[in-house]
Amino acid sequence: MSPERRDITQLPDLTTGEGRVGPVRTRMPIYVDLLPPCNNACPAGENCQEWLRLVKETDPESAWRQLVRDNPFPAIHGRVCYHPCETACNRGDLDSAVSIHSVERYLGDLAIEKGWGFDKPRNNSGFRILVIGAGPAGLSAAYHLARLGHEVEIHDAGNQAGGMMRYGIPEYRLPRDVVNAEIKRVESLGVKIELNHHVKDLVAEQKSGHFDAVFVAVGAHLSRRVEIPSMDAGHMVDAVDFLRNVASGDKPVIGRRVAVYGGGNTAMDAARTARRLGAEDAVIIYRRTENEMPAHKEELEEAEREGVQVHWLRTINEMQQGDIKVEIMELDKDGKPHGTGKYETLAADTVIMAVGQVADTGFLHDIPGMQFNGDVVKVDPTTLMTDVPGIFAGGDAVPSERTVTVGVGHGKRAAKQIDTWLNHQNPQTKVKHPIVHFDDLHLWYFGDHPREVQPELDPAARVSDFDEVVKGLSADEAIFEATRCLSCGNCFECDGCYGSCPEDAIVKLGKGHRYRFDYDKCTGCGTCFEQCPVHAIEMIPEK
Repeated sequence: MSPERRDITQLPDLTTGEGRVGPVRTRMPIYVDLLPPCNNACPAGENCQEWLRLVKETDPESAWRQLVRDNPFPAIHGRVCYHPCETACNRGDLDSAVSIHSVERYLGDLAIEKGWGFDKPRNNSGFRILVIGAGPAGLSAAYHLARLGHEVEIHDAGNQAGGMMRYGIPEYRLPRDVVNAEIKRVESLGVKIELNHHVKDLVAEQKSGHFDAVFVAVGAHLSRRVEIPSMDAGHMVDAVDFLRNVASGDKPVIGRRVAVYGGGNTAMDAARTARRLGAEDAVIIYRRTENEMPAHKEELEEAEREGVQVHWLRTINEMQQGDIKVEIMELDKDGKPHGTGKYETLAADTVIMAVGQVADTGFLHDIPGMQFNGDVVKVDPTTLMTDVPGIFAGGDAVPSERTVTVGVGHGKRAAKQIDTWLNHQNPQTKVKHPIVHFDDLHLWYFGDHPREVQPELDPAARVSDFDEVVKGLSADEAIFEATRCLSCGNCFECDGCYGSCPEDAIVKLGKGHRYRFDYDKCTGCGTCFEQCPVHAIEMIPEK
């Protein structure tokens, strides 16, 4: 829904009697590059604004190559990322946020279609790095390390690489051919992946393989346990195992009525998957309210559109043959749920437990000096190195939000820090430019252009199979969506400053090179600053 309309034309202040120019210039314009909020919000560290600009320039391959400098999986992320970049997008305060994820998907799918490959590393560093886990964080780290010229080997316990991208996210959201294509591209850099490889003694593994550093990126695929009295435990299954088995090709018998216990994204996926396996009634039971539900709102909305019902403020008390006993909860004055002693009975042939996962870090506990916080490893928040020199960790194995994008961002950061450590350099903290906000922009330049909407399967038709629900944009639609980007804080060569300057003090430097000021002519009037739609010009006191 569009935000409330408001007048975005900034009028001059005519109440001041002070002139803006005089015999001596007191202020001067400078060109600046501020930090767009989309770039700042991206957990993978993508330069969203720049690759959107290249799409707008109808140069999709350059856009893709810009994107994969930070993230090797655009076709995957364009489907499963919860796009915090769009939540932060300044255009959301004008009409609606730029659909960044759909343009990213367009680039990723086009790269697969065209067979674009990564540039090979130019050097061989001589260092060997071991990565534990072939999920988003591990594969991302391996990709970035390989690009830096290091030899990388991944050891993974699964039958196929991908981690949660393959076994945790259902195929109706993420087709497996997309996962295969983007992982294969990482392997093309020379990354070696050993599957069905359970690591039990990490120190011995590192020593025998002559690895100079290790990155631990194991997933959170061990389920938390909740004790529920049951007369028929055979009809109680774990959500992680359930989704993994379905992703592996199994079709478990779950009956017509399925109850999912939990409130996260895994619970949503389990309920939607149950509907596709033939469950006529799929309900989610959650002990808190909708506002406190950890699942992303769009996941809940999609589940409800497919016929999944949610029972708020409920907890399973007992499971019996063919039904479950549910206690009705209520919130106390502190907002915490507690039982009321009132119960109801719901029909359920199968109960799927989705009450959270823990990281599979048990094999690390015997390493001297390794520190833990529950199931996750303590690391330096900047370098991601554990208390054991040379062993780094990221993704689900460390305290963080457990999403594909966060994992990929950890892999990128770990690769840089591992390279720094191997070369005996000191970690450098990157200083970011100031973030440009909506009120910093001069939006007279931009019209009202509705966001492109990706086509979707009809909800009634979705639950019959695992076909992908959301479709991609066409080339023209993706280009149009890219043109909606406001280029916040960065010059996009609109010629506004050039045309508005009364002193001809602005010099065009040619396409792609922007402009410069001729300060011998500039009077400091500020006209260029006041008209610049993206706040790429700042007025500063005369030097």
